[in-house]
Formats: sequence, C-alpha cells, structure tokens
Amino acid sequence: MSDVFSTTVLCMDCSERRHDLEGTGHHVIDCREDTTLPGYCVLRYTRPAAPNAAQRIAMPATQAQAALAIVNIFETGSVRGDYSAVTVLPGDTGRLTFGRAQTTLGSGNLQLLIERYCGAAGARFGARLRGWLPALTARSVAADQDIKLHNLLRASADDPVMRDVQDAFFDELYWEPALRAATRLGLGSPLAVAVVYDSWVHGSWAPLRDRASAAGALDQVGEHEWVQRYVRLRRDWLGSHPNPLLRKTVYRMDAFQRLIDQGAWGLPLPLVVRGRELSLETLAAMPPGCYDGPPPGTRALAVQSPLQRGLDVRLVQLALSDQGCDIRADGIFGTSSARFIRAFQRASELPETGAADAVVIHRLIGMDA
Repeated sequence: MSDVFSTTVLCMDCSERRHDLEGTGHHVIDCREDTTLPGYCVLRYTRPAAPNAAQRIAMPATQAQAALAIVNIFETGSVRGDYSAVTVLPGDTGRLTFGRAQTTLGSGNLQLLIERYCGAAGARFGARLRGWLPALTARSVAADQDIKLHNLLRASADDPVMRDVQDAFFDELYWEPALRAATRLGLGSPLAVAVVYDSWVHGSWAPLRDRASAAGALDQVGEHEWVQRYVRLRRDWLGSHPNPLLRKTVYRMDAFQRLIDQGAWGLPLPLVVRGRELSLETLAAMPPGCYDGPPPGTRALAVQSPLQRGLDVRLVQLALSDQGCDIRADGIFGTSSARFIRAFQRASELPETGAADAVVIHRLIGMDA
C-alpha cells in the first residue's frame, strides 16, 4: 500500500485543498475533524506515482532555480529565500510561520519540518528543537509569541543541515506537486511552471485552473494564451477575496504579467522581479540572514559602524534569549545587544562595557559553541 500522508487545514478551506490534491493526481482517503484544534480538519491522502522520464518536464536546472526564486521573492522578498524568516501576521490562519517557503504552525507542517530536521544527521540545534515538538504538534497558541522558540528557529537557519532539510521539505510539499500538475495539464515552459508552482504554494490552483480551461482548453488556445488567461483570472480572484491578506498579494500576478509582456517564457537570465535581480550570481549567493562565521570567541563584539554581523553575534543573542532577555536573535550586534550584554556583565560582576569579549562569550555560550 502507498504511504499515507496528511495535512491539517481550516475546515472552510478543506474542499479547495481537496480539489488541489485530487487535481494533481493525489488520492484523498478521507477528511476528519481535528479533535485537538477546533475549526480544523485533517486530510489524509496518498501521492500519485512519479511520472516516467518521457512524461517529466525537461527544464534546465538554472531555469528551475529561477522559477523557485520568483516564488522566494514573493514569499520573503529574497531571491534565495529567507530560511530564517519567522513571522506571525494578525489574522493569518497559518499563525506562526517559518522558513524559505513560510511553513505554518496552523497547518501542522511546521511540526513536520522541525521533526525532520531533528532526525537529520548532524543537526546542530536538533536536541534543543526536539523539546519544542510537543508544543508544535499540539499547535500551541503560546508558540505564536514565544520569543525563545522564534530565536531558536532563526538560529537554526545558520545550520546548512536545516537549509538542506527545508529545501527537500518544500520541494516535496510544493515544487514536485507543481511539476506534476504542469505535466498533467500539458504546460512546459519555465514561466508557466513558475505560475503553477506559485499557485500550489499560495493555494487554490485546481479551481482556478478549471475556470481558465472552461473558457478554452490548453490544447485549443495554446500555452501562452491559457497562462495569460489564468493569471488574469487569479488576479481578479485575489483582488476580490474576502481575506484582506490575500487581496494584498495581487502583486504576484502583476509580476507574472510583466514577465509575460517581456516574452520571458524561458526565464532567461538575468531577470528583474519586483526589484530583485535573478542572475547566476544571485542564485548562488548565501541566503540572507544566514551566517557561516566567524566562530564565537574569535573577535570582540561591540556596537560599531558598520554593525557587526555573523554567527558569533547570533549565538550570543541566542544565549541572552535563553536567559530571558527580550532580544531578537538576528545576528546583528546593535544597541539592544549591547544593553543586554551590559546587564549580563553587571549580574556577573564584570566591567559594564556593553562589549562581548572572550570572557563574556565564554560565560554565555562556551568557547566551543
């Protein structure tokens, strides 16, 4: 028997999500009320068989990266995606969201992502995040505002293992189903696949696909005309949606329309999307907000211009957060970091300089952190 998967959705969104799954070849087994979370239900489903080599869309790796990058820009404003992004938007049913493709606590996917990371070999923050799994599994309301959890999630993005886990998780959850959906419909250009991928991430691909096809099937009107029609329909749908957060996202369709107007069906590089450059260089760059050095203890940390940034700053901030400081572990040593360091020095009977030297760093996190 095929592996059975599940996803948690708002009851009001259940029919649309079921439609999306069935429209991409998944078999939905059933929908059950989530007894632990009023107003949510759990869809259980099996995945479709992988298409054979002749059925797969042949897309150069660079164009696939470009398609992924476009949605990264929509989601987090970054070509590479913000692996450390932690947000809680008022009125967002997803509640606490994290990572490159903004997986949510409300859907249950955040728990699945963190569980997978904790089980990965070499996960630097695995042991610490494992302690949060019961709260994530229960979709605890407290997790939405717990600054210690938020800072730990931010710090975990510095770990290449977390970034690899996020890539694999989001590819499995969004990219691969989008490729299957495009293949089933007969779409082949990189831009068309990017449109499908964006809809799979954003939701309601299947019903809008059906509306676009009702006005003329793809094989009758051609790919370019069909995709343009779909983008127009989706923009109208977003612009009139009862959820004000969705109404604000019409920019996604506007960006696609500009690419269509430019004739960029093959997503040739370089491109500019919402003011962000897509090029070989930007696609290979270090993701924003992630740090691979310097190691803690190799330099003193103090407020200076330009502000110091790095892994050592993040780990010091994380240690201060663990001690109860209301600090954002963003890896940037500013006046708030200096203020909390000064308080730590006072409590430790050290000179109150506001700078974290080797002695302070050792007391906070140890020199082998």
